[in-house]
Amino acid sequence: MSGEKQAGLAGRYRAVRALTEALAAPLSDADATIQSMEDASPAKWHLAHTTWFFETFLLRDRMPGYRLFDDDWPFLFNSYYEAEGARIARFSRGMLSRPPLDRVLAYRAHVDEAMERLLARDEGAAPLVGLGLSHEQQHQELLQTDIKHALFQNPLGPAMWPAMRDASAASSSAPATTGEWLAHPGGRVAIGHAGDGFAFDCEGPRHDVLLQPFALSRALVTNGEWLEFMASGGYATPALWLSDGWAWVNRDGIRAPLYWHEGANGWERFTFSGWRPVDPQAPVTHISQYEADAFAAWAGARLPEEAEWEGLAQGGDASSGVLLDTAGPADPVAEAAPHLFGNVWQWTRSAYLPYPRFTAAQGAVGEYNGKFMSGQAVLRGGSCATPRGHVRASYRNFFYPHQRWQFTGLRLAKDM
Repeated sequence: MSGEKQAGLAGRYRAVRALTEALAAPLSDADATIQSMEDASPAKWHLAHTTWFFETFLLRDRMPGYRLFDDDWPFLFNSYYEAEGARIARFSRGMLSRPPLDRVLAYRAHVDEAMERLLARDEGAAPLVGLGLSHEQQHQELLQTDIKHALFQNPLGPAMWPAMRDASAASSSAPATTGEWLAHPGGRVAIGHAGDGFAFDCEGPRHDVLLQPFALSRALVTNGEWLEFMASGGYATPALWLSDGWAWVNRDGIRAPLYWHEGANGWERFTFSGWRPVDPQAPVTHISQYEADAFAAWAGARLPEEAEWEGLAQGGDASSGVLLDTAGPADPVAEAAPHLFGNVWQWTRSAYLPYPRFTAAQGAVGEYNGKFMSGQAVLRGGSCATPRGHVRASYRNFFYPHQRWQFTGLRLAKDM
């Protein structure tokens, strides 16, 4: 790697690490410690775990003479790497009142100083550094969605970050509707990551798929359209639902997207800036795959296959749309010019499975994605909480069908 590229990597390292700390800066130690459910983690844990990743897989393994910041912390801040030994149970992360937030920030500073020295001398570390930075960007998104879920439990409905983009700001012209379609002729299409840039292991190998002619809605499904679905009895019509989805709706009493409640003045939703009226033009979000599938059935359409979504997205501007910038967090907003990328993650009906000839990497980092390829569904496109520059056409996100604390929404598909 040339000195210029090495300097660029060091600059990117500093920028990614700084954004994580900027996201956490307005949080108190108490804010950063709470854990509202097992699927989520405390902000303090995200700050430490992303640092553990660099300390473990780069400094410990590649810098002679490096000493761990604290010998007990790998037990606290390993996530799911079996090869790295025992770790605290996931549901107990919110019990870590110690170490305090300032000590975790000191840990980050310690590792960052050592990483600066490693980056200056070890050109062979670049692939792992790239993985670590993309890993941290994933946790930047999780940090936002996890603290939103945690503070949603507070009956006062506190704002997450008062200094943020206006979550209710809509564009000056009306957004496109899901009645407008982007057609694709079908045929043989190559999907999966290609080229020299970074990609996660699950994005490859690149391979051919055969698509039948189809179309995707130009715009994301909006809150206004979702209100129509609710008013028509969508949550009470079993014929619209998959069997597992119908059982979930009835078991958990689901009647609206997560973070919605009906007040004296109509439906409101909990946002990064507290409770706000539901904006009918903004994309609906915080819905499960079960809900997305039921809405698609109600609308006379279906969810896309992930290969269909990628087939249309290839060559598009992945940095367009509503994504996380250094300006701070924001909720989804209405857009006059719809984008395939950003605003909300889009559910597909595709199972999260390995591509043909997929093989996991050697060592502990091989546990990154492959071992989760069971029982989950693929989402595409990124969200308002995804750092700009992080997502691409081949990017595969994945969650279980019932999960909805992430910024999850939908774009309809139909056969042609």
